[in-house]
Amino acid sequence: MQLNVKYFYSGVNVPVMDEDTKTRFKWKFYRLIIELNIIILLFAGSAIIFFIIHSPYSNAIIIVMLISALILSLDFFKKYKETKKWLDEQPEKDDCRLKQNGTL
Repeated sequence: MQLNVKYFYSGVNVPVMDEDTKTRFKWKFYRLIIELNIIILLFAGSAIIFFIIHSPYSNAIIIVMLISALILSLDFFKKYKETKKWLDEQPEKDDCRLKQNGTL
């Protein structure tokens, strides 16, 4: 749910999420950011291992890292779509104004 709160601009109402919704969004966002960072590190690590480290186990490690990155990427896109859908379902500015006036 969003609330109309006056900010630094006089006479302007800015839609703001309530604290519960804001907290839920922060945790969803943090999860996505951490997962995205892990995916990037897996791809970068596999490239570094491919070009710099030459050992008998390099190919196996690279394959495991790339498969892990692919699986995490699929999960990331699924969670991203769910979070985006959840965020779009939050009430709009007009809905909050109607709720505050008691007409909704």
